[in-house]
Amino acid sequence: MSDPILITDNLAIGYKVSQKIFRNVASDINVSLQAGEVVCLLGPNGAGKSTLLRTLAGMQSPIKGEVRLLGDDVYQLAPQELAKRLSLVLTERVDVGMLSAYALVTLGRYPYTDWWGKLTQEDEAIATWAIKSVGAEHLAQRNVSELSDGERQKIMIARALAQSPIVMLLDEPTAFLDLPRRVEIMQLLRQLVRETNGAILLSTHDLDLALRLADKVWLLATDGTLHVGAPEDLVLSGAFAKTFRSEGVEFDVRSGEFHLNIPQKGEVNLVGQGMEAVWTTRALQRIGFHVTQHGNPSPILVEVIWDGGSVFWRITSREVVSIHLSLYEMVKFLDFL
Repeated sequence: MSDPILITDNLAIGYKVSQKIFRNVASDINVSLQAGEVVCLLGPNGAGKSTLLRTLAGMQSPIKGEVRLLGDDVYQLAPQELAKRLSLVLTERVDVGMLSAYALVTLGRYPYTDWWGKLTQEDEAIATWAIKSVGAEHLAQRNVSELSDGERQKIMIARALAQSPIVMLLDEPTAFLDLPRRVEIMQLLRQLVRETNGAILLSTHDLDLALRLADKVWLLATDGTLHVGAPEDLVLSGAFAKTFRSEGVEFDVRSGEFHLNIPQKGEVNLVGQGMEAVWTTRALQRIGFHVTQHGNPSPILVEVIWDGGSVFWRITSREVVSIHLSLYEMVKFLDFL
């Protein structure tokens, strides 16, 4: 394993409550970022994820401890030198006026320009590469103000890439995006970190994507404890379920999903196959039924039946048989039952 790019030493993070009083969010943080890794920073709202990101980026002083980037103290680096090594993408929507997407991306090259801020051919080539890397060539000449949230996020990532950093820190890069765009951005970041051999740390509330795509997870609990490991390690250790446990919600270790604790209405025996049976099971569980498919005696029998290319659902309960042409109709009937 290569030497870590970024490392913390007994870091304590927090913020000022008053002139002389600090609120400690988390202490004894000893973590590292390795080349070629995507690390997801997870935790409940208010746990201190943004505070940690800002501290690592040198934007916010720690209560104590150190953050070292390529061996140098982040807080001792000149801003221009720090910008060459580390880039940051925050959730705040910055007003960039009438700048085009291309012009915004070129701002990432200013740590490398002269006093006049003149771009060289190399700077322009890197900006063009960054835009191409995020698949946004068609957005280059459009005004940033005209872009959708997903398009804007791609351009902001391209600007961060144009800095040629070794570390990228991103605060909620998939916030406010629909599911396809969230998957697209996460896969893009994973591809970029492999190509550049840098490291990416991103905070997210998208737990499912983090479990599927992160090389490592930093899991920050509300008590300030930071759990570190592969997503699967933290699931098996119980840290994941404990950190996100709340009234009415439970993390299912077997499926890797969160489930609502719904009052149980009874048991249903389901007969059927294929995707229709899978989604029938989900619909029944959603309204509080325990579903079996082993022919066990049950007061309610639900059958998924194909007939001439169409599907319908037959319910038998207390010798009463009813036919339903959609899962919506079936669920409403069982709710009434």
